[in-house]
Amino acid sequence: MTTTLDRTAPRDLAVELPARLSLTPKTTLAGLLDGAWWPRSRDLAAELPPLAAALQEPWGRVTRVTVNPARWPVVPHTVALDGRTLHVGWFTEQDPDKLILLSFTVGRWDLLVIPPETEPAAAARLMAAAAIPGSALAAGVLMADERVIGRGIRDARRREATWESEGGACMSPFGEPMGRSAPPLSGNGWR
Repeated sequence: MTTTLDRTAPRDLAVELPARLSLTPKTTLAGLLDGAWWPRSRDLAAELPPLAAALQEPWGRVTRVTVNPARWPVVPHTVALDGRTLHVGWFTEQDPDKLILLSFTVGRWDLLVIPPETEPAAAARLMAAAAIPGSALAAGVLMADERVIGRGIRDARRREATWESEGGACMSPFGEPMGRSAPPLSGNGWR
């Protein structure tokens, strides 16, 4: 019996692909979030190097990161980055949907963390909402809103599928499909 191992682990993919980010434009409006990050996996050791590299030019050198361990199976204490060390801390009091990045010289940035398994359309909505300058919406509020929006979209799709499976026909008050060209029956059954 032979065993085949998948050599393309999430760690390998994260190093090769750039970070998926949406950052708030530079403005004087201060909001609760500075943008959003959509990692490809829940492996912080693999996901943080591309994120720090992507933020090097617009924000400077990131030295520390804090997360809530509720969303990450393993939280390493340090992550190696191009010959230097990125320190990682965790706090259960921190919003589980937020990542805090710190730099000794530049300051602090808060990013919404979009779960890796999120559908692309939902991730796009979340990334756009998190990058609105001056927004007063917290990470948890954005995620809760997206769950409601996603549920509404799924319900609308289900209703549309039901409509299409019935032939797209309206039902008469008597429970029979009406043709699209026929006017509806009046209350007494006459047209």
